[in-house]
Amino acid sequence: MKVSVYAICKNEETFARRWMESMSEADEVVVLDTGSSDHTAEILQELGAKVTKDAIIPWRFDTARNRSLDLVSMDTDICVCTDLDEVFHPGWRKLLEDAWQPGTGQASYRYTWSFNSDGSEGVVFWCQKIHARKNYRWTHPVHEVLTWVGPGAAKPIVTIDRIQLDHHPDPNKSRGQYLPLLELSVKEDPNDDRNVHYLGREYFFYHRWEECIATLMHHLSMPTATWKDERSASMRYIAKSCLMLGDSQQARNWYLQAIAEAPHLREPYMDLAQMLYESQEWDGVLYFTECALSITQRPRSYICEAAPWGSLPHDLRCMAFYHTGRPLQALEEARLALTLEPENSRLQGNVTLLEQINSGGSSQSFQFLTTSQE
Repeated sequence: MKVSVYAICKNEETFARRWMESMSEADEVVVLDTGSSDHTAEILQELGAKVTKDAIIPWRFDTARNRSLDLVSMDTDICVCTDLDEVFHPGWRKLLEDAWQPGTGQASYRYTWSFNSDGSEGVVFWCQKIHARKNYRWTHPVHEVLTWVGPGAAKPIVTIDRIQLDHHPDPNKSRGQYLPLLELSVKEDPNDDRNVHYLGREYFFYHRWEECIATLMHHLSMPTATWKDERSASMRYIAKSCLMLGDSQQARNWYLQAIAEAPHLREPYMDLAQMLYESQEWDGVLYFTECALSITQRPRSYICEAAPWGSLPHDLRCMAFYHTGRPLQALEEARLALTLEPENSRLQGNVTLLEQINSGGSSQSFQFLTTSQE
């Protein structure tokens, strides 16, 4: 079975050696360099990659990925698409071969998109960029997706939980091209609800609150927008935009709708809990954080965020218990928060101060700092 890795790159000499070491289990590594001015291409070639240089004008991620896929040898059985800022855990090749059956189209595997400051996992979801050589193409200018273009139904997907790919991006890398490419993507395919959601979310990142609300309201009205998780996320971004525009009542209403849309997700409960924390509505904080913590199965989609699965729920509960005169319960929650984020000095301080309070010490010096989300 022949396994080939393919990628696109531009000015990523910082990652080139680490990436090549991670991809060394493949039989072939091909890279499309789209205009590096550093030594990325030379390093990759030195370490055995086949590098082709080609400018993609106008720039589109799908065009670049398809051009790199075209470089993969036709006798390849399995194609593995990664980026140079990503790293497989060792042994991925054998896991892939053991799970891959005749007729398999794609593999789904665990992907850590971000890490917390203490090195623990942040956003985690399952990725599907491993695929059979024939009849697959990338579509959409940005947030590109792998699409089956062969006859009949798409081939089955095999899930391989033990394959782990980690993302360690350059924090200084600009995402400035995303917004115009998303606007282009929606213009090209206005019926694609996924990219309408992404565009509304991008408007939020750019602080364009009214456009965010209008775009995501449109997303919710689309007949094809049926995935509950993403619909709930649109409602949450609408709520956040309402907050930024000073309309807290509308924000509250949208958060409640987001909860009703996807009650299996922690995120909408925690967003509302944080809003109530800001207005010091402590009973509400306790109720909605309890709802969030009752969800113990972490979803596998990209909608799943890091904070609701970290120390934040217990951190907020600690504050709510303290401000309602229950220091013992506050200490219990503070310890739980610290267990999930043991290097956090603020959480360490909360535990120490609450231990003093519960042992009869003075509370005059006790202060809660802002939450990790602020």
